[in-house]
Amino acid sequence: MVSHGSRKPSAQMMRRAVSKPLSVKLGSCMLRFDRPKVMGIVNNTPDSFSGDGLGGDCALAIERGKAMLEAGAAVVDIGGESTRPGADPVPLELEKKRTVPVVEALSASYPGRISIDTMKPDVAQAALLAGAVMVNDVTGLRNPRMIDVVVEHDAAVVIMHMLAGPKTMQVRPRYKDVVKDIAAFLEDRVAAAERAGVGARKIMVDPGIGFGKNLNHNLEVLARLRELKSIGKPVVIGVSRKSFIGRITGMPPGERLEGSLAAAVLAVREGADMVRVHDVPETIRALDVADAILVESRKRAKSQGI
Repeated sequence: MVSHGSRKPSAQMMRRAVSKPLSVKLGSCMLRFDRPKVMGIVNNTPDSFSGDGLGGDCALAIERGKAMLEAGAAVVDIGGESTRPGADPVPLELEKKRTVPVVEALSASYPGRISIDTMKPDVAQAALLAGAVMVNDVTGLRNPRMIDVVVEHDAAVVIMHMLAGPKTMQVRPRYKDVVKDIAAFLEDRVAAAERAGVGARKIMVDPGIGFGKNLNHNLEVLARLRELKSIGKPVVIGVSRKSFIGRITGMPPGERLEGSLAAAVLAVREGADMVRVHDVPETIRALDVADAILVESRKRAKSQGI
């Protein structure tokens, strides 16, 4: 476990952490991160920050999920509660109504590729029973019951860092060292999950861009993302349409595609294994080009003994 004042990971540790592709087990399948993967976002909500909320229309959510999977998304993440700054909680049964039918329909056609985005253990339980194989928990498994649900269903999990909760997370967020503080939190939650029985090959981590972080925090996390590789888990990054892009470009959520693609490509260059996005085909094309360049760069570095 790393404390807030812990030393920076050694160069040897960093090389070991990135020397071979990581993987995560989704159901009976193994997802290998030999190249960057894309997770599609389906927000079946009326109040998503990104302007893509489907207002609770499960038929539309199913169609959007299918389109993302057909376009090449490795996983689709289904959410029924907005986690935008200042958002109010959604009642349990309403969140189930927005998500479980979508999970069930998509899982029937695309087994092993559906994730549930929720903070509620009961919603996670219902979604896993409906066929989901992953829980994306923005609270980082801080609720012990969520860990129990994940263990009971042998599910994969994304453990994310968030300062406080959606209602208050953007109220003057402060860190001693934003990357070290995030790493310490994630290592602590990974250790707690593994002690409770979550499989080591079932865990991914997410630094939580925009979740209790200001513009400078977000930029620093992205610039130092490779430091999180020392945790030894695949790194998921969610930059798509987020407010820090709007702060830089002046564009509203629906016009942040270029900024989202730039952030996704650079996040992958800095070590991200999976990017969570709204615009799946565009992101996949951008990452294909970036990956080809990065592969050639690594070849040249290896041939020159760098």
